[in-house]
Amino acid sequence: MRTYCSYSGFQALGKSIVNVGKGAKFYLRGAIYGNLNVLPGGRVHVFGNVSGNLSVSQKTKVIYSGMLGGDAVNRGGRLYIDATAKILGRVKTLEGETTIEPQAHVAQK
Repeated sequence: MRTYCSYSGFQALGKSIVNVGKGAKFYLRGAIYGNLNVLPGGRVHVFGNVSGNLSVSQKTKVIYSGMLGGDAVNRGGRLYIDATAKILGRVKTLEGETTIEPQAHVAQK
């Protein structure tokens, strides 16, 4: 499933993979029951929940303010974990810039 818009109350059910690609801006105020992949050129701000993993590619920008059930992996983009975020997995930076606010809840750093 590919999503290239802003959604409020959005839900992707099942073993979903949501890809956000070049030139797309995606604001999530709902839930993804699966993984969220931000492809090169994508911009995302998550206020809701993602039950799987977050993958941040090169030349992307992600602000995470919601809950993440899996790992957040930065592969060369800019990942900002807001003070209101709750990450149940690990935050891994392979490349790129990752900022974690001190008030954010990260289970395994």
